[in-house]
Amino acid sequence: MDTVLQKVATFVPECLAAGYVDVATGMLLAIRTVDSHPREVIDLVAAATADLFNGPNVSMIERMFKKSRGLQDDGHHYFQEIIVNSDNLIHIFMRGKANPEYVAVLVCRRTANLGMALTKARIIMPELEASL
Repeated sequence: MDTVLQKVATFVPECLAAGYVDVATGMLLAIRTVDSHPREVIDLVAAATADLFNGPNVSMIERMFKKSRGLQDDGHHYFQEIIVNSDNLIHIFMRGKANPEYVAVLVCRRTANLGMALTKARIIMPELEASL
């Protein structure tokens, strides 16, 4: 997985960090960054990713959307990708297709072309998923 994360970091424009999170447990499965970060920060990113996709409010919103569309609550997750722009960074969160409880986390400089970063992340995602 480390080799694939390194490939992700070089493939996605201006990528500073790439990781893979099990959102069912909030556990970081792997990470590759250009800088070193305290373990506490990395663990918080993994926990925040789990909250972002599986937190109680998000789960409630997913159920409400399904209900309003007449869909059964079959456990399928409505939210597949989330993009967060901060002052200096773009954070891309992508739920896996093979295992929807795994989410890729990519952090790019704010100067990256968002469309290109998202497109390249989508292209490389199947390879990342296959590396587990």
